[in-house]
Amino acid sequence: MEKKPFLTLEKAKEIIKEIPTPFHIYDEKGIRENARALNKAFSWNKGYKEYFAVKATPNPYLMKILEDEGCGMDCSSYTELMLCEACGISGSDIMFSSNVTPVEDMQKAYEMGAYINLDDYTHVDFIKRVLPSVPKTICCRYNPGGVFELSGSEDKVQVMDTPGDSKYGMTEEQMEKAFIELKELGVEEFGIHAFLASNTVSNEYYPELAGILFELAVRLKKKTGVHIKFINLSGGVGVDYKPEEPRSDIAYIGEGVRKKYEKILAPEGMDDVSIFTELGRYMLAPFGALVATAIHEKHIYKDYIGLDACAANLMRPAMYGSYHHITVLGKENEKCDHMYDVTGGLCENNDKFAIDRMLPEIEIGDIIYIHDTGAHGFSMGYNYNGKLRSAEVLLGEDGSFKMIRRAETPKDYFITFDYSEFDL
Repeated sequence: MEKKPFLTLEKAKEIIKEIPTPFHIYDEKGIRENARALNKAFSWNKGYKEYFAVKATPNPYLMKILEDEGCGMDCSSYTELMLCEACGISGSDIMFSSNVTPVEDMQKAYEMGAYINLDDYTHVDFIKRVLPSVPKTICCRYNPGGVFELSGSEDKVQVMDTPGDSKYGMTEEQMEKAFIELKELGVEEFGIHAFLASNTVSNEYYPELAGILFELAVRLKKKTGVHIKFINLSGGVGVDYKPEEPRSDIAYIGEGVRKKYEKILAPEGMDDVSIFTELGRYMLAPFGALVATAIHEKHIYKDYIGLDACAANLMRPAMYGSYHHITVLGKENEKCDHMYDVTGGLCENNDKFAIDRMLPEIEIGDIIYIHDTGAHGFSMGYNYNGKLRSAEVLLGEDGSFKMIRRAETPKDYFITFDYSEFDL
């Protein structure tokens, strides 16, 4: 499938006159349409809610767009909770899923009335010690161990090697003990959460995960007598980073979850259970791009194109070897008959956006559009080599644009130093 930019060369040049490259840009129209399609796919469940994973793209402008579309927020740190607070988001519109949680973070989530998702059995005692009272609703995170494998598939779908090697979640035995102890402490409603695979492009992942969690819910209810209010399928629904990859069919996925719900939960009288999702990548990755300018070329044993962006702006290719499609704006219809390594300027040889990538001939000054950076793009930025984080721009539904985060300056880089005795 062809990957098309949501930004034209003409619009890019218009923006660059005001906001120099590099910058991340987001497509409001695409974000809203995607959120509506997700809500429609799960509309069969009366309590359904998407909790956007703030860590993927922690920008209040984007968070407000998603809130407008009915989404809550999934937070994992104090500052992410503060972002929600600044946006006027609180209470059950926040899911707090943390691990190795500092006291201050847990107390902040409690004060804001967020759903608290406990990652470990020892956190039962932890919240008893650090919170004024135990919340009436508590969620616990499940880890089934072993290797997660899709039914009827020879392809194992894994995250962090295997769930058994993951640091997240509790065993079923620990979940049972936690539910019983929390019930004795006054908890009235319970949630179940699990995250077993990352960026799966199989439409069967969510239905398979749902089946596992629904069956777990039935067993836990029978053993503990608790009321299970919601089941959180977390994230994992993937996006098509490569043109040849299939695109997730969210309508098919939602229907697959519904069938598992009707087969497993409904016969047990559990048809009041709400379904939650916790998507980050699926919600925003395809609707963001890193826009950069070709500023150097080099021809030695290979041909290189150097950009004014680097891994500090998008670290996924350097960190994971991840593929991000590249379009040379204005040359979409030209033959891809030149092989390049597309690089940044960090003093690290892995600072490459693409290796041996076939592209049109690139000239100095060409505008480079790197696809699918809307999630885990800007948010994973850093300042190695003294590189400064880029601006973020919102492309409005009407074609207007707005800077929603300015680029860092050297003053920002030095702000945490007490450099009064230095001439900086």
